[in-house]
Amino acid sequence: MNARLLLLLSFVTLTCKDKDEVINPEQSAITESVYASGLVKSKNQYQCYATVAGKISRIFVTEGDSIRKGDAILQIQSETSYYNALNATLAADNSALRNNQQKLSEAKVNIELAFSKMKNDSLLWHRQKNLYAQNIGSLVELEQRTLAYKNSSTAYQVAQLHINDLTKQLQFAANQTKVNAKLSNAQAGDYIIRSSLNGKVYKILKETGEFVNTLAPVAILGDATAFYLELQVDEYDIVRIQLQQTIAISMDSYKGKMFEATITKIEPLMNEDSRSFTLEAEFKVPPRVLYPNLSVEANIIIATKIKTITIPRTYLTSDSMVYISKKEKRKVVVGLSDFQKAEILKGLAVTDKIYKPNP
Repeated sequence: MNARLLLLLSFVTLTCKDKDEVINPEQSAITESVYASGLVKSKNQYQCYATVAGKISRIFVTEGDSIRKGDAILQIQSETSYYNALNATLAADNSALRNNQQKLSEAKVNIELAFSKMKNDSLLWHRQKNLYAQNIGSLVELEQRTLAYKNSSTAYQVAQLHINDLTKQLQFAANQTKVNAKLSNAQAGDYIIRSSLNGKVYKILKETGEFVNTLAPVAILGDATAFYLELQVDEYDIVRIQLQQTIAISMDSYKGKMFEATITKIEPLMNEDSRSFTLEAEFKVPPRVLYPNLSVEANIIIATKIKTITIPRTYLTSDSMVYISKKEKRKVVVGLSDFQKAEILKGLAVTDKIYKPNP
């Protein structure tokens, strides 16, 4: 009796198994998508860097604070910058025209002396010239007076050129030292790191008293209300991705909910380490609350058909063959496919029967 029951159960099991493994293609909707993973990013999110090396003397904000453009984030103490700025300021003051009036006064005195000498030599030259016309005095004396007048005239012109050049040089030096002083003071001002946007402080990466340099970030800032998605797509799938494609988004922070997004940017350079491309996308309707670096999983919709012939992917063998009997195979043309189904463009009708391949 037990043997008969066991035989009957075995027959029923085999019958059900055969029935489950033989199916007809069906008409149904299918959507093909490409998988991507990524993170939520704050718009305009960036890392602050110190422009100089030094020790943090003060931190003005805490994580989560709202900030305005230009607000101080932290201050770096550097004696070198302070003294450089001080020296530049002193040099600018020393080079100012008002502090070089003595040089200009000396040049003006030289001009006056040169002018007096030229005027005197001119009188002597004219008098000697008149005397020589009256046959008084020699030609040599006239030539000497003529030469003296020409020399003093040249000296006066040189003195004039000298004061003009001196004024230009002093003006240039004054302007140059003013610029240097502004640069030095601006660099000293750079020791106070300020926000370049209206947003939020997401992370302070250093502590008061800690030494910083120009290579390591000191804080992370970003927009407080606007976010986007940064996704990674395998190089195998990148040729199928286009701008404005729709994405179905799932997030651990919102389990059981789906969100839609649209591709807005495709970075053309592949990451050689991960062999992937980076995409950016915008939520169509964002979740109520978002934070930077929340993880997301995405399915990028490549194509959708509402009504087409489909079969389970497990019934395909060699990617393009199906069993129409236990042993006979038929080649089919496969169209769209998702994780469960494959579209059959050619080779099967809904009236055909197909068999599941043996494992």
